[in-house]
Formats: sequence, C-alpha cells, structure tokens
Amino acid sequence: MLSTRSTITRTAFLAACLLAFAAWLTILPYATAQARTLDELKVEVQARADRHAYPLDGLSSDEVREALGRVGSLDPDEWAASWSVIGDRYMSKAQDEMALSKTKANEDFVRAWLYYNFARWPAPTSPGKERAYEKALAAYLAHGRLLSPPMEVVHIPFEGKEITGYVQVPKDGKPVPIVVVIPGLDRGKEDMAELVRPLLNVGIGYLVLDAPGTGQAPIKAAPDAERMFVQAINYVLQRPDVDKARVAVYGVSFGGFWATRLAATEMKRLRAVVAQSPPIHDAFLRARTMEMTSNREYLFDYVPAYLSMFGLTTLQQLADAREQMSLKSAGFLDRPMAPMLVIGGALDKQVPIADIDLLLNSGQTPKDAWINPQGGHMGRDAKEWSGAHILNSVVVPWILRALKVDPE
Repeated sequence: MLSTRSTITRTAFLAACLLAFAAWLTILPYATAQARTLDELKVEVQARADRHAYPLDGLSSDEVREALGRVGSLDPDEWAASWSVIGDRYMSKAQDEMALSKTKANEDFVRAWLYYNFARWPAPTSPGKERAYEKALAAYLAHGRLLSPPMEVVHIPFEGKEITGYVQVPKDGKPVPIVVVIPGLDRGKEDMAELVRPLLNVGIGYLVLDAPGTGQAPIKAAPDAERMFVQAINYVLQRPDVDKARVAVYGVSFGGFWATRLAATEMKRLRAVVAQSPPIHDAFLRARTMEMTSNREYLFDYVPAYLSMFGLTTLQQLADAREQMSLKSAGFLDRPMAPMLVIGGALDKQVPIADIDLLLNSGQTPKDAWINPQGGHMGRDAKEWSGAHILNSVVVPWILRALKVDPE
C-alpha cells in the first residue's frame, strides 16, 4: 500500500508528465514541419553564401562550407557552436593585431562579429545561441570603438530599464539631421548600423536600436510597444548635435511596421519615414501565421524567432498576438501621416504585396513607393537589388530630398 507521501509524489510525477506532453503537443505543429531538412538547409545556406545573399552576406563561401561540415543536426546549440569556432578564430586574431595594426584588427573584429551574429541567427533562443550573441556584441563593440567618428553606445532610460542604442553623427560641429533606424525580426542594431553608415557621408547621423522583443530591447513586441520608439525620439530631440526639424525614421521588415505606426502617431515630430516591407494587415491574418512553418523564403526557425519576439510559447498564442497588430483594424491607416517612402517586393512571401498596396492606397497623405516586381522580402532579388543597393540607390536619395539635405 502506498503511503500518503508516495501517492502525492506519484501524482506530482504524473502531472509533470502530462504538462510535458502538453507542451510537446503545442510545439509539434512547427517542430515537425520544418520548411527544410538539415540537408536542404545546408544546400540553401551555402547557395546564399555563394551569391552573398542575406543573411549570409559578408561570410566567406569556404568558411561557410567549413562550418556546415561540423553541423550534424538542427540542434540550435550545435549550430551556434560551429559558427562560433570561426568567430573565435577571428576574435583572437583581432586581439593579437591591436598592437600592430588597428586597421587589420578592425577588419577581423567585423569578421568575428559576422560569424557570431550568424551563430545566434535568427534569435538567441537557446543557451548556445545566447553565448554566441554575447560574443557578437563584444566583437561589434570592439569594432565600434575603432570607427571614425567613434560609435557612441547610448543608454536611454525607459520604464525603469534602458534602451541601448548606437549613435554616429558627422563631425560637422553643428546640428545635423538624424535617422532613427528600426530593425526587424532577425536583424539587430549592429546589422543596421553597418547598413546605414553611408548616411554619414552625406551629412546625416543615425541612432539604431533593437526592435521590441529582439536583441537588447527592454520590452517584448506588443501593440503598444511603439512607446519605446517615442522615448528614442524624445532622446534624439534633446541632443545638441541634432537638427530637431529634420528627424526621420527608417524601419525594415517588422521595423517597417513600427515606422508606419510612428508616421501616424509622431507625424508632427518626424520629417520623413521610410518603411521597407512593412507588415500591415494581411500579413497578420491567422491563416498566414499558421502557414509560417512552411515558408521557404525565410531561411530557418521562422516561428521560434517570432515566438521569442513576442515572448510566447505556442503557435496558437502567436496567431492571437499577431492578429492584434493589424494597423488596419487599429485605425492607423486612416490618420494623416508624415511623408513616407514605402518599399516592397511583388514576390515577397513574408509580407504580401497586398499590404503594401493597402498602405499606399489608404489615409489622407500621399506616399512615395518603390516596388521591385521581381523582388522578394525587402524588395531584394538575386540579380541586382541587394539590401545595400536599395539603401544607396533608393533610400538615401529619398531621405536627402525629404530632409532637404544638400550633400557636398
């Protein structure tokens, strides 16, 4: 006969088993429906590296092949460890070079960051990926200290926490225009700082920060998380080196969603807004969320990255949360907005072109648009229009006109 204590222990054990089984069932729909097998993923990763496509741009094809050769499963920690081997190699090399050549050291700090960054991609959702992310931050900050003008790390007070961002402004000695830059689901502020640095060459500064639920952001994604960016705008308007009449916002992917909200809510304080592939309404429909596991435009771990961004654990919860993000349902599309440039790709499998059409054809304010008929997410394609090309040929010229900047 079991004692009372034994009965309680057995009951607790059975309850724990049931909870574990229930958790497994909630994960099953996307854990067993990966868009790619391991072999398929390796082929696609190598192919993107060979053509310098996101998120492998900047990585060496041979080193990608080396890292993939060590990966024997889809385990996130094994993935992170393999890419971190190369990151460690470059980090050690950069540290040794500091006394001899800061230029070479800087180049290798960047290479170390690139491999650590891909090791944590698309989100630090496991202990190994978290370690890779910490190493990525260390490598990137070492690089930032060697930039000219130096990259400033700022800590903006926010609801008892802080918003961490990077600022660079031209050495003009006078107030300059500035762009607040918002990444998306898997890009960090580090990626975006590297992308938008050409703004400095035309007399414009930038503040980049992580999107809610990503990187070092102090809050998770939610309909009211734009308050984090409102505080960031408050901050830039207090800086003596910023021209307060020429503040812009540039958001990419899910960052484009936040940029669009800010175009409405901060219309009086923003001179210009660029939204690149912003999800607006159709992207948030429940049916699209439930189909995310089979999306092959996204490289891998689409659902885990989104769950991390919202701080959720199941696909059903994610579908509920994403439905609440619709800008159409919330009435934002009918408001007056700051001048906008909207960028999209007609073949985008993550944000349907219908969302771009909806944004362009809604509201009270005319908007400019750049649509690549052969482009996927962010308007990129495999031939001509890389992310950097779109920035330099489309985004920067439009921002110059909108902010009335005359590059010397």
